Amino acid sequence: MRILVTGFEPFGGESVNPSLEAVRALAAWRPQGVTLGVAPLPVSAVGLGAALRAAVAAHAAEAVLLVGQAGSRIEVSVERVGINVIDARIPDNDGAQPVDVPVMPGGPAAYLATLPIKAIAAALRAGGVPAAVSNTAGTFLCNAGLYLACHLAATQFPGLRAGFLHVPLLPEQAARHPGAPSMALPTIVAGLRIAVETIRDTHQDIVAGEGRTD
Repeated sequence: MRILVTGFEPFGGESVNPSLEAVRALAAWRPQGVTLGVAPLPVSAVGLGAALRAAVAAHAAEAVLLVGQAGSRIEVSVERVGINVIDARIPDNDGAQPVDVPVMPGGPAAYLATLPIKAIAAALRAGGVPAAVSNTAGTFLCNAGLYLACHLAATQFPGLRAGFLHVPLLPEQAARHPGAPSMALPTIVAGLRIAVETIRDTHQDIVAGEGRTD
């Protein structure tokens, strides 16, 4: 299976982004039964869609797992849904701050992730990585990335499965934000490995009642 994992560049005044650091650390891994590709994504409302499409095409991905930073999350959040709106509380890395604009004009109101989100969350917890299904990916570019990945699957890449993980800050980031939760980079990387293996092995998601909205 060809699986693409992406991480976002730093934004919001941070010098690192745990998603990109974890994806870079994942690059040398050779999981059995998987051709693994990794790619960075820009924190750019204008450039995100083209960069994501190019990465999916370049790796001929059958599944894409986007990873992003969420400074308030206490665990790995396996996102359920991407909604068709950008309502940015801060500027992106181009200095743009879209408010109440669609991710994809004329697109559906929302897309559900097509990766096995509940199986991923359960596997992460079984592997010692705190995790839960999340029912909101926010309204910034992480949400936009999930929406765009699902839109690509619906319109240009039939059979592509798509999903998103939010990860907490790294400890060195949290040290600059008193009270903020954090997760060590090796734990995040271990979580990504578990997620990739679960995507490889799971074609029908498990049935389990869970989901957070914060």
